[in-house]
Amino acid sequence: MTQFPDATPWKMFIGGEWVDALDGETHDVITPIDRNVVIATVPEGKEADADRAVKAARAAFPGWAALPFKERQKLLIKCADALEAGSEELAELTALDTGNAIRTQARPETVILADLFRYMGGVAGEVKGTTLPAGDQQFQYTKRVPLGVVAGILPWNSPLMIAAFKTPAALAAGNTIVLKSAEDAPLTILKMAELLDGILPPGVLNVVTGKGSVIGEALNVHPDVDKLSFTGSTSVGRHVAEVAGNRLAHSSMELGGKSPNIIFPDSDDEDTVEQVLLSTRFARQGQSCTMGSRLFLHEDIYDSFLAKLVAAVKTMKVGDPRDEDTDIGAIINEKQYDQVESYIEMGKAMDGVEVAYDGHGELNVGEPGFYHAPVIFSKAQNDWQTSQEEIFGPVLSVIPWKTVDEVIDMANTSEYGLAAYVFTKDLDSALTMADRIESGWIQINQGGGQLAGQSYGGMKNSGFGREASLEGMLEGFTQIKQVNIRIR
Repeated sequence: MTQFPDATPWKMFIGGEWVDALDGETHDVITPIDRNVVIATVPEGKEADADRAVKAARAAFPGWAALPFKERQKLLIKCADALEAGSEELAELTALDTGNAIRTQARPETVILADLFRYMGGVAGEVKGTTLPAGDQQFQYTKRVPLGVVAGILPWNSPLMIAAFKTPAALAAGNTIVLKSAEDAPLTILKMAELLDGILPPGVLNVVTGKGSVIGEALNVHPDVDKLSFTGSTSVGRHVAEVAGNRLAHSSMELGGKSPNIIFPDSDDEDTVEQVLLSTRFARQGQSCTMGSRLFLHEDIYDSFLAKLVAAVKTMKVGDPRDEDTDIGAIINEKQYDQVESYIEMGKAMDGVEVAYDGHGELNVGEPGFYHAPVIFSKAQNDWQTSQEEIFGPVLSVIPWKTVDEVIDMANTSEYGLAAYVFTKDLDSALTMADRIESGWIQINQGGGQLAGQSYGGMKNSGFGREASLEGMLEGFTQIKQVNIRIR
């Protein structure tokens, strides 16, 4: 498959209208499949564009917040229906825009997008307060009220999924939102807005495009943005949180990860291998903050399990993300490609390392696309840079372990704490690991992705706040107002 659509000019979605940047500037969007192909142009939004998007969201806020929850619920479910109907178009655009393979990643993203709009519509009535039994002459109650205008800053690796984590939750709680799409992958978010155009009142949902350092920063410092919801790297997230904190704005951060993947001796089987293929996120090119990139194998099964895993990884096809038989798509851009390559070279230079698998010699694709085959480093050390730093590519460090205390210590010796995976048939071991590993999300005997309704977020330098769940919606997008009434 080599054909590409003609470059499409897109506009931003502000106040229910499709608009150019105020200064008329645009930038080209390149597909990761071919660095020489421009698939679209989008507005190069600046501070003035951020301001008009925030003003549109602020103008829409009182009316949206005042709606009975049943009315917001109906509209969110109508949004879910529209997104479901347009899911294949969204999936095809995702493959072109991000390089994520259509079968293994792009379609699942569109499913969770519709699922979370439907889920948040369903729980919109749970934005409830409480009453306090304060005596006959007192009526004391709390109300959960929306924060106001939310700015959602999105990454390029899974734009639709991350938009799903933020948008319906913010809207269900009565907020309005401005989404800043990723500069390298803006198209699916614009398409999402196009599918929802006419369903939500003008200004409730707005989408802006441009550089994070310009229009993203303008949203971060804007005095009329009440909440920053950011997903991206820990370094950028630290800056966003600091700026938002300086003006006492609400914020939540979903940041990086270097997740442990722990295999007990009783799980040296094909079912575990199948689940570890999911937890490694190789099918997402390793471009996932929940990638189980540190694989801890018990020494008793080290060689046996590693051989099974390598054999399974060898069957995964790296190719054009639009092809149905592709398992692994393309890295997002040249900068990320080069970063992954530098970590691979670093890993190969480590003393004592063994390369259990390097699929680059078997690649049937390459330039002008950004394709990286999986690389598996065996006999790695937990303190190596390749074992501690987030690579955001299909690179796996395999580390042997002997005792439970040892592997827990290694798992927790990380600045990150987003996800963890444990494979064991022993219930006591499973619960022990779940209790002692320092991660916001722990999966036992499975390696799949997020589901609507589960609470998702990290500890330590993986961020703070929770998404994709009822509790995440309540904690992240509402605040409590206490009302005390003396009855006379």
